[in-house]
Amino acid sequence: MVKSAYTEEHIKSLDWKEHIRLRPGMYIGKLGDGSSMDDGIYVLVKEVVDNSIDEYVMGFGKTIEIKISEHEVTVRDYGRGIPLGKVFDCVAKINTGGKYDSEAFQKSVGLNGIGTKAVNALSGYFMVQSIRDGNAKSVEFSRGNMTKDFPVEKTSHRNGTLIQFIPDEKIFKNYRFIPDFLENQIWNYAYLNAGLTIDFNGRKIHSENGLFDLLTRKTDPETLRYPIIHSRDRDIEFAFTHADQYGEEYYSFVNGQHTTQGGTHLAAFREAIVRTVREFYKKDFDAADIRASIVGAISVRIQEPVFESQTKTKLGSINISPDGISIRAFVNDYVKKELDDYLHKHNDVAEKLLKRILQSERERKEIAGIKKLANQRAKKANLHNKKLRDCRIHYNSEKNEQRYESSIFITEGDSASGSITKARNVETQAIFSLRGKPLNCFGLTKKVVYENEEFNLLQHALNIEDGIENLRYNNVIIATDADVDGMHIRLLLMTFFLQFFSDLVKNGHVYILETPLFRVRNKNETMYCYNEEEKLAAMNKMGKNPEITRFKGLGEISPNEFGQFIGENIRLQPLVLGQKDSIVQTLSYYMGKNTPDRQTFIIENLSVEKNVA
Repeated sequence: MVKSAYTEEHIKSLDWKEHIRLRPGMYIGKLGDGSSMDDGIYVLVKEVVDNSIDEYVMGFGKTIEIKISEHEVTVRDYGRGIPLGKVFDCVAKINTGGKYDSEAFQKSVGLNGIGTKAVNALSGYFMVQSIRDGNAKSVEFSRGNMTKDFPVEKTSHRNGTLIQFIPDEKIFKNYRFIPDFLENQIWNYAYLNAGLTIDFNGRKIHSENGLFDLLTRKTDPETLRYPIIHSRDRDIEFAFTHADQYGEEYYSFVNGQHTTQGGTHLAAFREAIVRTVREFYKKDFDAADIRASIVGAISVRIQEPVFESQTKTKLGSINISPDGISIRAFVNDYVKKELDDYLHKHNDVAEKLLKRILQSERERKEIAGIKKLANQRAKKANLHNKKLRDCRIHYNSEKNEQRYESSIFITEGDSASGSITKARNVETQAIFSLRGKPLNCFGLTKKVVYENEEFNLLQHALNIEDGIENLRYNNVIIATDADVDGMHIRLLLMTFFLQFFSDLVKNGHVYILETPLFRVRNKNETMYCYNEEEKLAAMNKMGKNPEITRFKGLGEISPNEFGQFIGENIRLQPLVLGQKDSIVQTLSYYMGKNTPDRQTFIIENLSVEKNVA
């Protein structure tokens, strides 16, 4: 074993921008290319918008303008504007900002003075302009280094701050902003700040009823068992109802920040609902029966929140303020009082809630026997699970920086899984092999998940039987051939996830793997093309008579080639539900009986591929 020297020259000191660029994961989580809602480029947007939201919360500016193209972001608020003498410092000096003064900013999201500095350091172009009392000050940067420092100028524009940035392509390779992810993110700002108007790419986004509006948009009215229960006070707001989906679904927020991984406030909310329901009905219901099929939202505002990372996706605070009032007691007391009062005043809702709980209890008991046997079989299979080729790093390994890269490819047959197995990164990429076409589970109960061996093994591989809190893989990737059979298998798997594990889709974990349809090459160069347009461009580039290969299945792509498509340049198409998409209606349309509407859609959109080779 060769021992390396360790001397003074091995000790390095980095300035703030060098450290952010070297270790971006510490500041924005994973990088990604924009195909996932928690990719770094969306965190950059959030860091900038958070500052504008904090201005609104403090009572300054009722409108925020946001313009986002595939690669560029512009955010303009009408708050107080950064003090002109500190414009450079606020975006280019670490640990500098107004959030350290609790009188200037109370209960804000950003408290560490890092957010906009991280955006600056990770942007190829970054510009900040502050307007205060008829004067404007602008500074431009590239990768954190100042490129232009404009003198203060007179202006007739209203007070506020303007920030423009373009993420650095050296850090975020092949990135693009996906409008659906941005729209979800921006709607959340509107729900949490009732009365605020956000102009997003020319479209007004506004909410008057806060979390009530959020649940109204996130649920299908036809599936709700009773009207949404909603209550709000100065520092706390909650809303919930029961629908017909499986599992629990929550949206949690702290100081306007979407805590996608929950935390102490969400745990207290879930506990408070169970406790209040038990006391109201004077019966010791199983907690799982009370919360089954619930859709809820909780928002709190606290002083000096402690998050478990810079990306602020999980609250770690125990107390709501420095004087020691616990979040658990605060949420429990408020929810108990408001929910108990509501149920006493609305007997019809109390009856419907009880009926939903009793139904969940019956369903749980009906599948208890088969669930036990299925879990025993799955436990034995896990010891020698030939369907699963696991990786070493998992998404629920919270202390591992690579956990966001943890992925599982769901493949059809041995040939496809064989190529991916040989090409994959064994640290972060797992494979689950299907045996033929899975069952169409539309309209079936969750009992089928335990009766069907393949579905049961899949839910155990993902570790989602009791919810997605301990999901083993951040990216669940459907990898099927781009032919008719492959497309059908995609639909069947998407139906499985939407029917029984919709929160997996709603939280942005399910993707379709895009693989090239063509290989175009000559003696000097090889190009892989994902559609007809790319193929024609490659042919024009290579000139006379290039060799063209049409890939009909994943098994036809050699492991050496496959490694190029599931590595750094992987192309993933996220499975995204729009704000108004109804799961029930969507599944009924695509996977239900062959309705005239669907036949008409197929006829009108049928295309014939010519000259594929």
